[in-house]
Amino acid sequence: MTTTGGCSRYWRISMAELVGRMGTLVHAIRGGERAGEVRVVVDGLAHYYLAYAATAIPAGAKVLVIHNRGARQVDVEPWPATEGL
Repeated sequence: MTTTGGCSRYWRISMAELVGRMGTLVHAIRGGERAGEVRVVVDGLAHYYLAYAATAIPAGAKVLVIHNRGARQVDVEPWPATEGL
């Protein structure tokens, strides 16, 4: 068993577990391809990711991770979701 194989398998599991988790925006998302930063707690440890959303979301807002782009980048939506989004 190689170390690389073990790390690769662990990373794929971690990526899948990220979708569906709640996070808090540390830096506002300006919308579109202008990222903010989200803090997501996984197994008691805080992890920070670049966060993207279709519309602007202010810092401090709660968000739901809906997609993992890889390379510590995620797509999020405000949570609880507001009507009209």
